[in-house]
Amino acid sequence: MKILQKYFGTEIIRAVAFVMLALLALFSFFDLMKELQSVNSGSYRLLNAVFYVLMGLPGYVYEFMPIAVLIGTIYVLAQFASNSEFTIMRSASMSTVTAMTMLMKVGLIFVALTFLFGEVIAPASTKFAESMKLKALGASQKKEFRTGLWTKDLVRENGLSGEITGSRFLNVKEITAARQLKDVRVYEFDKEFRLNREVTAVTADYIGKNTWRLTDVAETSFPLTLSSEDINKVKTARYPSRDVISEVTPEILTVLFADPDRMSAVDLAAYTRHLVDNKQDSERYEIAFWKKVTYPLAILVMMALALPFAYLHVRSGGVSFKIFSGIMIGMVFYLINSLFSHIGLLNTWPPYVTALVPSVLFMALALTGLRYVERH
Repeated sequence: MKILQKYFGTEIIRAVAFVMLALLALFSFFDLMKELQSVNSGSYRLLNAVFYVLMGLPGYVYEFMPIAVLIGTIYVLAQFASNSEFTIMRSASMSTVTAMTMLMKVGLIFVALTFLFGEVIAPASTKFAESMKLKALGASQKKEFRTGLWTKDLVRENGLSGEITGSRFLNVKEITAARQLKDVRVYEFDKEFRLNREVTAVTADYIGKNTWRLTDVAETSFPLTLSSEDINKVKTARYPSRDVISEVTPEILTVLFADPDRMSAVDLAAYTRHLVDNKQDSERYEIAFWKKVTYPLAILVMMALALPFAYLHVRSGGVSFKIFSGIMIGMVFYLINSLFSHIGLLNTWPPYVTALVPSVLFMALALTGLRYVERH
């Protein structure tokens, strides 16, 4: 069985690599055509566009790995069936359980690769590519609201520790490629949600340890009550610079512009905790987190879906038809996986249920198909 395991692994890895290269070449071409519209804007040149597209490939590797594994495995198993190799293997006492076990062992290699690309390579390359593009274009990130970007954190007695004394709302008009904030407004409220301080600054730079250095600062303090007698107690002071300690970091602000599906599970978990602590809606990011955790396991589901194709006789359809079937199944899985994210968000399903349902459905389909071909 060791020889068979090696044979299965070698053929499947080779086929999956070929399918993945074809998918990457196709989508790289589309992305490059899209990037050509930005070429010659600022210092953004064709070489920058090519580099930007290349940096986006790890994200596609993660995204299309289940489809590539499905198509590649179906191709190999269909070849085994057409050459009667699979029939000979079964005659040599290879059971369905043994075949499934060998496929799962090969699948674990792709699970590890998917996890590596999804957690380490793709998030880093995507962040680097976006930063490079913004610098070349001389552009900045802006939220699609006229009032700019809004986020919230808690105010504590000793900066990041101690008793909670209120809440803080941060408004930023834009973020530069160097992660500098421009046109900053900070509104601080006490526990009763009474405004006690407003801070405006021209810029804000992150100097580490959860500290932002605001420049050209105007700080307005309000009394707890604003009656006609207390109106004179409103005071405004100006400072060249002012430090603010906040739970909000550049990484958290970057999340607001990033696609959750391209973020790592670690970043998603950190941002979800931030939202929960500040009593904000976190369901979208919780769903993205659970999808990130469970997505590599879809590789094993795809392997199980491919196995029934090895039992189909040649007259049941040629290799081309089986590969086409694999492409269709892969696309349906991709669409359903994306669809359930939106359905789960709209129906407030538990995030882990939303993430697992597509894989469970397709695993049930795989087992049903395997049982059918064994009986017939």
